[in-house]
Amino acid sequence: MAGAAALRRSARRIARHITAAPALSRNGLQQPERLLSSQASPEHGARGAVSGSELALYPPERVRNFSIIAHVDHGKSTLADRLLELTGTIQKGHGQPQYLDKLQVERERGITVKAQTATMFYRHTTASQDLDAPKYLLNLIDTPGHVDFSYEVSRSLAACQGALLVVDAAQGVQAQTIANFYLAFESNLSIIPVINKIDQPTADPDNVKDQLKRLFDIDPSEALLTSAKAGKGLEQVLPAVIARIPSPPGKCDSPVRMLLLDSYYDEYKGVICHVAVVDGALRKGDKIASAATGRTYDVLDVGIMHPELTPTGVLYTGQVGYVISGMRSTKEARIGDTLHQAKSIVEPLPGFRPAKHMVFSGLYPADGSDFEALSHAIEKLTCNDASVSVTKETSNALGMGFRCGFLGLLHMDVFHQRLEQEYGAQVISTIPTVPYIFEYGDGSKVQVENPAALASNPGKRVVACWEPTVIATIIIPSEYVGPVIMLCLERRGEQVEYTFIDAQRALLKYRLPLKEIIVDFYNELKGITSGYATFDYEDSEYQQSDLVKMDILLNGQPVDAMATIVHNQKAQRVGRELVEKLKKFIERQMFEITIQAAIGSKVIARETLSAMRKNVLAKCYGGDITRKKKLLEKQKEGKKRMKRVGSVDIPQEAFHELLKVSNSK
Repeated sequence: MAGAAALRRSARRIARHITAAPALSRNGLQQPERLLSSQASPEHGARGAVSGSELALYPPERVRNFSIIAHVDHGKSTLADRLLELTGTIQKGHGQPQYLDKLQVERERGITVKAQTATMFYRHTTASQDLDAPKYLLNLIDTPGHVDFSYEVSRSLAACQGALLVVDAAQGVQAQTIANFYLAFESNLSIIPVINKIDQPTADPDNVKDQLKRLFDIDPSEALLTSAKAGKGLEQVLPAVIARIPSPPGKCDSPVRMLLLDSYYDEYKGVICHVAVVDGALRKGDKIASAATGRTYDVLDVGIMHPELTPTGVLYTGQVGYVISGMRSTKEARIGDTLHQAKSIVEPLPGFRPAKHMVFSGLYPADGSDFEALSHAIEKLTCNDASVSVTKETSNALGMGFRCGFLGLLHMDVFHQRLEQEYGAQVISTIPTVPYIFEYGDGSKVQVENPAALASNPGKRVVACWEPTVIATIIIPSEYVGPVIMLCLERRGEQVEYTFIDAQRALLKYRLPLKEIIVDFYNELKGITSGYATFDYEDSEYQQSDLVKMDILLNGQPVDAMATIVHNQKAQRVGRELVEKLKKFIERQMFEITIQAAIGSKVIARETLSAMRKNVLAKCYGGDITRKKKLLEKQKEGKKRMKRVGSVDIPQEAFHELLKVSNSK
């Protein structure tokens, strides 16, 4: 007994030692405690712990929800890092730049794919020692900036009341700056212009102020001059957020109503949803329901992102945080959905709509035996990206695969890159297509996402076709205006706007068919402008067009994975380029291969890949000529039989080359 008591006393001493020991990082070094403001703030507990009672100290009047919007590489992520450091949310020099960019693809491309939130506590005072000054709860909502995710951006901005519009002091206003400004403007946000990178040798803040005035009618005196990298001018940003951005509207005494901003899947916790509480208060143990699906859930955990998951047990009106409710898939967590108290009748927040897929592509395993592995990888990835539509399909040429729908070109590229990086999947992707609409003689209409599904000789005659278009915004140096206009005309573009931003740069707006920019338009634009062009686009309406389906035939047999829909005027040229490319990449066989491009039954281009020749007369030495003729006839018959039953393997490189040809000049 005495030995057991001694053992218990020893265990208690060890437990006290573990509790009192400083936190260690993965490399064994002591981690200093995180501070909640620019000074030590013990009121929130050690290591940034925040309780629900402390959140109650921040009514909507002392809450500010804002976003940072910018063109690529204008310093958005660096500014976010500095604000998190300034408020003590993360440690200065934490060793992980772009803190809110969690995915590898986000860090590599310098873009935001998934919306993130971070809660900061800030004492708004002019005197550094004035502890009686009010503290504010600031929610930074980091949104995607690309037009592919414009719906996600609009839903995230709906949770904000203001935005920091960051512009590079050297580069000035770019194409994505314009697109992001109008997204924020249409959301009725208070916009604070921030001219960043003022420490660069080529910085010209006065010129940027003139551009902001000319393009957006922003008063030059409202612009903040900063250098996020050097830490200059940052002390004026958060006071401007508090002074210029209104507090969130909402009814504290109403039943809880939340806007779902984004979600991701955790293997241990399930689906974690980022939400903004519009009305009421959300507490752990509450029962909530989805306005979109009608399903009900129990709130298992709720808290804020400070900057990681920090349980608080409650979220109040105007606050932004996370909720875990036992959802099994992100497909249940629809962006823009309204989550509300289960038994109360509330009006859903406006603006919700399902994902609209604008680009479709077939994905097939490079090795046919890897189908199950690819299926598992896509299933896991779509757990974190519910905006991708996936249906199984079978190709005569490529076997089992998937037809995937994406929000746009960048969304498709990011999905492919994540498949390769995170799951090691090697895939063959077919030529990307857009959703076309075909009308038949009897008045019926059909939307076509896979060209192979459109019959080449339908029983009903096609009388009209429509294709989706976009409004492209292009900003270029003035000397490149001519070549860029020619490029847009070649891509069937219609000029919408042509203005000069300043003496050196021009702004062009064109309505272009989405099909024409789907593969290589941006690369070609960069090429003819020596890399100086910036390009962005937004969805526009469908327009009627003269479209035809073009099949690729190998020895008279159509290859469904290579079928494409092209404009009638371009069909012959595109068909000729396709068959010429295929001839280079298909290996020669023992039999002749004919490669054809056809519209219906009409062949518009043809190439012939000659057979490899085996000398069957090598062992014949003189003698009767009839013996040689007999051997040659036998070889001829064998090649005919091989051509009839033989299959032609199409290498993966051929599909990559077809992507380049399908829209090239």
